[in-house]
Amino acid sequence: MREIASIEALTELVGQEVAVSDWIEVTQDQVNLFADATGDHQWIHVDVERSKRELPFGGTVAHGFLTLALLPKIMGQSISMGNVKMLLNYGLNRVRFPSPLPVGSQVRGRITLQSVEEIPGGAQVVWEITMEREDSEKPVCVAEFIVRRY
Repeated sequence: MREIASIEALTELVGQEVAVSDWIEVTQDQVNLFADATGDHQWIHVDVERSKRELPFGGTVAHGFLTLALLPKIMGQSISMGNVKMLLNYGLNRVRFPSPLPVGSQVRGRITLQSVEEIPGGAQVVWEITMEREDSEKPVCVAEFIVRRY
C-alpha cells in the first residue's frame, strides 16, 4: 500500500509509477454475476463448454467492462491518500482493451499518476492504469481514470 499524505505529496509524484496492485483472480462466478447485472449474456462470457470448443483462449473471457470495473478495487488496495473526506469517480478519458482476459486469470494494475489539478475544495487526479494479465506481455486494459479528491 502506497501512503500519500497530502495533495502536495501527490503533486510531487506526477509522471511516476506510484503503485502496483496485488494480483486479483477473475472467476466465472464474477463473470456470471456481472452478466446478470448488465444483461450481457453473450456466450463468450457465460457458456463455458461452447467457449472451450470455439474460442482460442480455452474457455470464457471476462467482459471488458468487468475488467474496467476492477479499477476501484485496484486503486483501493494500492494507494491510500491522507486527509481525504471523499473520493469520487469522475470518469474516464481513454480506455482500451488490447487483449482478452480469460476467466481464471490473475490481473493486477500498474498505476501511474498523470496529473493533479486543484479544484474548489480538492483536486482532480488523473491516473493511468495498465491492467496486466499474469504470464502475458500484452495488457488487458489501459485506462485513464479520473478521480476527484475532497
